Amino acid sequence: MHFTTKIAVLLREDLLTWQRLNVTAFLVSGIAALNPDLVGEPYVDADDTTYLPMFGQPVLVFEGGKEVLTSAHGKAVARGMALSVFTSDLFATGNDADNRAAVRAVGRDQMDLVGIAVHGPKNAVDKVLKGARMHP
Repeated sequence: MHFTTKIAVLLREDLLTWQRLNVTAFLVSGIAALNPDLVGEPYVDADDTTYLPMFGQPVLVFEGGKEVLTSAHGKAVARGMALSVFTSDLFATGNDADNRAAVRAVGRDQMDLVGIAVHGPKNAVDKVLKGARMHP
């Protein structure tokens, strides 16, 4: 199947495994919230048990150094792309209100980014992610 858009997560390469998983889960929730049309229909098994719907297209996960993440963030903002962010400060918070306050307390250029997620036309997302590599 050919998709005209891309969902991508970019993680900082020095994160621990549990952090990579946690950050990815949080970041893609923002993409789903802003783009409900990306979410497919519920799943149903042969016993008629219903399961939650998921994205109807792949989510690609990339990694890069702090500089790659900072550059990608800047490119996405400059292009006016909607994106979700996860900063290192969010590892010390325990709820959404504190997460938002932690992001609000820091200027865009001073954020210690550990992950971002973007969705948009494939070529735009590819340009934002230039220098990143697919997550192993």
